[in-house]
Amino acid sequence: MESKISYTPDQSQLFIIQRKLYLDNRIRNGVNWFFWIAGLSLVNTLIYLSGNKLTFVIGLAATQFVDGFMAALAKDLGQGGIFARVIGFVVDVCIAGIFIIFGYLGRKRYRWSIIVGMILYIFDGIIMLLFQDWLGAGFHLFALFGIWTGLKSISELDALEKSGTSESIESIRQRMPSLRPQITPQQRKTRWILIGLILLVPILLFVFASLQH
Repeated sequence: MESKISYTPDQSQLFIIQRKLYLDNRIRNGVNWFFWIAGLSLVNTLIYLSGNKLTFVIGLAATQFVDGFMAALAKDLGQGGIFARVIGFVVDVCIAGIFIIFGYLGRKRYRWSIIVGMILYIFDGIIMLLFQDWLGAGFHLFALFGIWTGLKSISELDALEKSGTSESIESIRQRMPSLRPQITPQQRKTRWILIGLILLVPILLFVFASLQH
């Protein structure tokens, strides 16, 4: 015999609220990939400007292409090459900024921004395939899967809001903050350690490169 779980009205309402908060958390985790892509792309640029070739595979091939092109142009220009590098860095910041906007709008549950961001990141992955950067292309697929998970959760959350309680997720967060998934102290510590290491790598490489000259 099959056993079915029945909920009282209060339990059913609580289940719907918890499900909404769970989906909201998945959306944020998914679109947060755009922030990581933008941030690590700029870190790759700083590492390249320091004279090193180490890159984070989740970064953008587009910014690496800009860095390489501007470096070649700077070499041809000689003393005036510094302006080419500055222009290249500004272009990289603009490219990264576009992905930051995708992440911001994605958190607001604008599907089009996530879809456009995914399409651009797919083309970026194709560039890596053309240059036979298999590891970078593989991480592009991994990041795209994470973003797609967030996009899928938006559809699930919208459907749940239409079929269940009409209360918005923003209202639930304000009214019942204790039900919102919380970051544990250990998770927060791990996150800051990871961010610190990412920022520390280009600084150490820059210092090492400076000592070599």
